[in-house]
Amino acid sequence: MMQTRTRLACFILALMVFTASCEKEEGTGGTNSITGKVYVRDYNANFTILEEQYTAKDEDVFIVYGDDEVYGDKTSTHLDGTYRFDYLREGKYTIYAYSEDSANYPSSDEVAVIRQVIVKGKKKEVVAAPIVILK
Repeated sequence: MMQTRTRLACFILALMVFTASCEKEEGTGGTNSITGKVYVRDYNANFTILEEQYTAKDEDVFIVYGDDEVYGDKTSTHLDGTYRFDYLREGKYTIYAYSEDSANYPSSDEVAVIRQVIVKGKKKEVVAAPIVILK
């Protein structure tokens, strides 16, 4: 009887440890997706006159999983400026694209235009706020 209780207690403890270690962090392996759109504001050389606005095609868009320090994946925008990251688990994501930095003209430095996205549930398609980059 005592041996059965000990085995049962060990089994329950092992099950609890296994369950806790199986919690999924942000990243791939899920059923969710994040979509969005990137727009371009095209200025003259010194950023004083807006010459044109359009959807960004072939712009790189990056995703950071949770609190990671580096991006986990990247994709390019389609002709209509849309992008999509699939097979994501629940959690917090950072989406970004690079833009010219009008505040430091004439420097050629770029800045990241960042959007935070929270994914909750399963089989969800979350639409991120638009990203506007300068050229």
